[in-house]
Amino acid sequence: MTDAEKVGQLVMAVTHDGPDGMPNEETRRSLQDLKIGSVITSEPRTPGLAARYSNQVQRWARATRLGLPLLVSGDFEFGTTHNVREGTTPLPNAMGLGAARDPGLARDAARITAAEARAMGFQWNYAPVADVNTNPRNPIIGVRSFGADTGLVGTLAAAQVRAYRDAGIIATPKHFPGHGDTETDSHTGLPSVAYDRATLDRVHLPPFRAAIGAGADALMTAHVIVKSVDPDLPATLSSKVLNGVLRGDLGFKGLIVTDAMDMDAIAKNWGTREATVMAVKAGADVIMSTGAYETHVDAVDALLDALRSGELPRARVDESARRVLALKCGSGVFRHRYVDPEAAERLAGNAAFLRKADRMGVAATTLVRNEGRVLPFDPKSGARTLVAAAVQAPQFAQAVDGASAGPVTAWQPATPDPTDAEIADAVAKARDADRILVATFSSGALPAGQAKLVRALQATGKPLAAVATGLPYDLTSYPDVRAYVANYATTARTQRFNMTQYRATAEVLFGRQPGGRLPAAIGDLYPYGHGLRY
Repeated sequence: MTDAEKVGQLVMAVTHDGPDGMPNEETRRSLQDLKIGSVITSEPRTPGLAARYSNQVQRWARATRLGLPLLVSGDFEFGTTHNVREGTTPLPNAMGLGAARDPGLARDAARITAAEARAMGFQWNYAPVADVNTNPRNPIIGVRSFGADTGLVGTLAAAQVRAYRDAGIIATPKHFPGHGDTETDSHTGLPSVAYDRATLDRVHLPPFRAAIGAGADALMTAHVIVKSVDPDLPATLSSKVLNGVLRGDLGFKGLIVTDAMDMDAIAKNWGTREATVMAVKAGADVIMSTGAYETHVDAVDALLDALRSGELPRARVDESARRVLALKCGSGVFRHRYVDPEAAERLAGNAAFLRKADRMGVAATTLVRNEGRVLPFDPKSGARTLVAAAVQAPQFAQAVDGASAGPVTAWQPATPDPTDAEIADAVAKARDADRILVATFSSGALPAGQAKLVRALQATGKPLAAVATGLPYDLTSYPDVRAYVANYATTARTQRFNMTQYRATAEVLFGRQPGGRLPAAIGDLYPYGHGLRY
């Protein structure tokens, strides 16, 4: 291999699309001119398009001098729906699986994800999330984590790693050595954690150790400064973390991939060119380049310049290139480069997968409080239901409409922090309702307007149940509500709706037995493991 071919294997680039939704000329240049070795696709809309997309990038890769296949990767934390939004199977977020407390369901989620991913031409998934979400104000991990208990997170992460391996998908536990106790989003700033090394070893490292023991072939780094290990550099750039802790203490021999290098935690503090070289010197094997084409050029050029100047040892580059090639050999992509788009369309989102997803959703839904037996609502009474939701009201109302006989009205404010005027409008609409569902959403502290909305609707005297659609901690902001359900449906950053989880929640609200138990304590109100049944 030439220096350029070796360096290309060390860069994973996001693809870019043309008007037809297929990869564009810049993507071809990334693969053929820059010799990029792996890609994370933009978000192809359907399974058939995703399959055609992966076939096209593989054809371009095959036309290079060496003809090496690509590793095609995706961010499929809650199923392939995470990136391929139509025609796939929406699965519960990790915290929902944590609430279900069943390794078998976690394995099923991984198997469904793997089957759909492979049918669409993906070999590599950036999951499971192995972070222990110990900080209720964490703005970026939240429901992406299985929960706040180290043992629970480790058990479910290991179960999914084994299931992915068995199904032929590369699992990538993340974000090493843990992003669960941060209060800064690494997309917008540089987080740091000040706990001591004993806490790191006791709380945050065990899930990664369990995932490695289960056979994880790759791990993703966190753009987080862990002061007890390296007070100056985030894990992505720190040899003390990657070589000292991950390779040394945990004995990990697989591939290390960085989180996206254009995130502000890295780009605004070191710049992507300098940080790219720093990360590889520190022990990373693959650089995730998720910006424009020029960003990919910078990543490749920075590594080539550092290699040729001697700043980056040749042995370090060779070591990483070998790991990438070994992962390609193990993934089977040399034997199976191309997929059948029609088969992908038939398999993804099939009825059997959707039935399993529905069972997972009900098992995840957690009935936290039900004073005076407000719930379940009668599904056959024809009563009028107001669904007042801070986010995704139409989707939740659609699910409620499918579970109940009476008319359903949706209301949503302009922002997740409703104004007094908007709250007054919601109260006015409640006059025509017989019962109220109010859904709150938080990715840290609950906006004050949402708590005020709950109290105002509660004051109408109508039967009311509150549903936390993101983090389960919202109850601490309106502790007097009589009925409260947590469904973990909405992620903090993307705020993407999950119809599987909303349908399951509606079924529980109207009588189906809830299965979930809290995967994290709600302040002093309810402990870890609490969950009611009808």
